[in-house]
Amino acid sequence: MTSATNPASNPTEDDPVLIRRANIARAVLLGKRVGYSLFALAIVVFFFGFFGRLTDTKVTIIVASMLIGSVILAPAIVFGYGVAKAVREESDETGGGH
Repeated sequence: MTSATNPASNPTEDDPVLIRRANIARAVLLGKRVGYSLFALAIVVFFFGFFGRLTDTKVTIIVASMLIGSVILAPAIVFGYGVAKAVREESDETGGGH
């Protein structure tokens, strides 16, 4: 992604809207990384339990990582779409669109 299309890049203007959008975009990226990492952890632990012994501890890790991952990932995805839509609309308004 270029800096023009990456909403997480540092805004060069002192526009508070662009600064806020960049902060939200950074939080979205972090949320997606953490959420997807927790899902990956759940999958790995599941397969260890599936091919080995499925203990109560492994089940707890699987369930907890899926729940926490969902709580973190769902808003990150929604806010990510919001940031992308705002960037697209601003691009269309400034003539940078189609």
